[in-house]
Amino acid sequence: MITGSNVLVGIVMLIGTVGIVVPVLPGLFLVWAATLLWAIEVHSSAGWIVFAIATLLYAAGLVAQYLLPGRRMKRAGVDSRFVAVALVVAVIGFFVIPVIGAAVGFVATIFLLELAKHRSRGAAWRGTVHAIKAVGLNIGLELATAFAIITTWAIAVYLTRP
Repeated sequence: MITGSNVLVGIVMLIGTVGIVVPVLPGLFLVWAATLLWAIEVHSSAGWIVFAIATLLYAAGLVAQYLLPGRRMKRAGVDSRFVAVALVVAVIGFFVIPVIGAAVGFVATIFLLELAKHRSRGAAWRGTVHAIKAVGLNIGLELATAFAIITTWAIAVYLTRP
């Protein structure tokens, strides 16, 4: 049923999903928190069951998000400290060069650190590509988790309409 609170929850979920791709907001957390607000609003067993499912999906998504990309990068020989530094530079780059600064900062930092480590452009570029793929996997996992939570919520809204 379309109610004001359902529309608001849907908007927060949409903002959270955008926040996953444009990492300014804690995207997946917003999607999960919107589900909590909805469960509080509907105050029914169905609402709390949906919230419990959303919490399990959220936890599974966080675990996958931290385990899978890290393992792939470790196998590829990319130092996780390099990625941490590159993420900090990406955040700074986001504000210095709007729109493309985060991507430029991340890629350039990984490449330069890998180049300093390997002293070979080819090896540095391979490490950079693995880091980019890991970030892409991370975003994909987060999006899949958000979509699973949103789908669960949408089904519950549809099934609990009067």
